[in-house]
This record gives sequence, C-alpha cells and structure tokens, in this order.
Amino acid sequence: MQVVVFKIGDEQFAVETSKVQSISDMTNITMVPKAPSHIKGLINLRGIIITILDINLILDMNPSYAEEQNIIILNLEDESVGITVDSVDEVLDIEDSSVERALGEKEKIFIKGVINLKDRIITLLDFDKINI
Repeated sequence: MQVVVFKIGDEQFAVETSKVQSISDMTNITMVPKAPSHIKGLINLRGIIITILDINLILDMNPSYAEEQNIIILNLEDESVGITVDSVDEVLDIEDSSVERALGEKEKIFIKGVINLKDRIITLLDFDKINI
C-alpha cells in the first residue's frame, strides 16, 4: 500500500494514495455562511468548486497556525473534498502488515489504524468514514 504522509501540528497522519487526487499550495478559501463548523469554505481548483474541511475539528485537535500550509484534495465517493494540512512530508510504500488496527472508539471510526515504523508512529485515516 502507498500512503501520503502529512503533518498537523506535531502529529503525523497518512491517507492512502488511491484517495488523493492532488496536492496544492494554500489558496484563498471562500467562507460559506451558516455552514457547519467543520467546513472551512470553498475553493475553485481549475474550474471545479471543492469543499475544504477543517481536519483539526474533525480530529478534535487544536487549530493550526502554520504559515505555509497545503491542501490535499481527496476523492470521496462521488465528490472531491480538500483538507488543509501543515505540510505534506512524503509518500511511503508500506506493507499491510505494518498497519496495526486502532482500538475502536466509535467516535474514532475514521482511524483505519496506526503505521508502526521503527522511528515513528503514523495514524492512518479512513476518509470514507468521515461524515461531511
């Protein structure tokens, strides 16, 4: 399996490359009045309107104030959505056996597992399970 590793704050997360449509630099996000709090707004990416999610709220993390951020555009079912991350670190080839299942709290259903590497642990997210 191949994953894109990204950073939010001091934590590393990953998403399978099969879900990633593109990665772009931060651009202007248009706010949507009365949208749910986990929706940051909308962007126009090459003529396509994409909803940007606040991954910090979804993961119950503190807001990020990194100066340089990236947007990862994901293919979820029949639509594309974006998430803002502090940085995109790398693309890794990992063995399925190196993914350990996360112990299941119902509210953490979007965590597919943890990737246990020798020098670090990366949380593998399952964006198909996140309610938009």
